[in-house]
This record gives sequence, structure tokens and C-alpha cells, in this order.
Amino acid sequence: MKQFNRSILFFFLTIAFQSVAQNSSDQQNSLQSGTIDSQFDYLYEVSNNFQEYKVVKRSNLDQLKSNILDSMQTMRAEVLDIKNQIKSQNDSIAAINQRLEQSEIEKQEAIDAKDNFSFLGMGIQKGVYSSIMWILVAGLALALAFFSFQYFKSFKKIQKAQRDLADLQEEFDQHRKNTLERERKLKRELIDAQMGKS
Repeated sequence: MKQFNRSILFFFLTIAFQSVAQNSSDQQNSLQSGTIDSQFDYLYEVSNNFQEYKVVKRSNLDQLKSNILDSMQTMRAEVLDIKNQIKSQNDSIAAINQRLEQSEIEKQEAIDAKDNFSFLGMGIQKGVYSSIMWILVAGLALALAFFSFQYFKSFKKIQKAQRDLADLQEEFDQHRKNTLERERKLKRELIDAQMGKS
């Protein structure tokens, strides 16, 4: 008898447990919640069979249609929202690209302005200006070397000419001295000769 009571109690507990599980499954797989797939599965399960067809309650079908239309409306709103976000992001990207291009132009202008400057009303690149200046410096250095060489060469010629002039002056003085001496000697001889006649 105890065995029988236990069997009956186990049987009722099993039925109660299945009923609770069925109710929770029905609540999980109902037309009020869950995905569209789960709602179709639920509709298929609760529908009656008639020959090879399923008989669906009109209220369930209307509820499913309403749920699908709500889901589609929600999805359309989400798609529209996503499109608006994409458009906004594309506008932002276009604005950023425009600013980037403007920054690139300004950067190039700054580089050009740094590398160029105005000299005598002409725009000249710093590299060209530097090359011209170095050529001028090299030309001036060559001219300085040439004129220095000419100066030292002329200086040596002047020194030689001054030495030659000094030698010539000394020789001239010596010649004049000799000439004066001869002239005096001749004058004495003439005076002596004139005195000897008289």
C-alpha cells in the first residue's frame, strides 16, 4: 500500500511538473514574446491538424501578423536611423576630407613660403638663391686671389724698379760727380794754359 501511495504521488508530481514545464514553454513560445521564428513555431504547435493542413485560429494569425508588422516597422525605423547615421557620418567624413585637403594646401603653401622668398621683386627658391650666393662668393674669392696675385707681382716689379732707380740714381750721381770733377780739372787746365800763355 505504501508502494502504491508512493507511485500515485510520483505520478501526480510528474504530471504537475510537466504541466508547469508546458506552461513555462508556452509562455516562452507564445505570440506575445520571442522572435518571429519562435512565434511561427508556437503557432505551428498550437494549431490543429485537418487532413494534411494546419488549422490556425484567426486571432493567432492576426496576432502574428500584427507582431510581424510591428517588427517590420521597428526594423524600418532602425534602417532609417542607420541610413541617417550613415549619411551623417558620410557628411562628417566629407567635411573632414575637405578640411584635410585644405590643411594639405596650407601645408604646401607654408613649405613653399619657407623655401621661397622675394629678392629684388622676384620670387626665388632658397636653394637657387643659396647656389647663386655660393657662385658669387666663389667668383669673388677667385677675383681676390687673381688681384692679390697681380698686386704682389706688381709690388715685386715696383720694388725692382725702385732698386733699379736707386742704382741708376747712384750711378747718375757718380757720373755727375765724375763729370764735375773732369770739368773742374779741364777748367784748371784751361786756366793754367791761359796763364802759361800770358
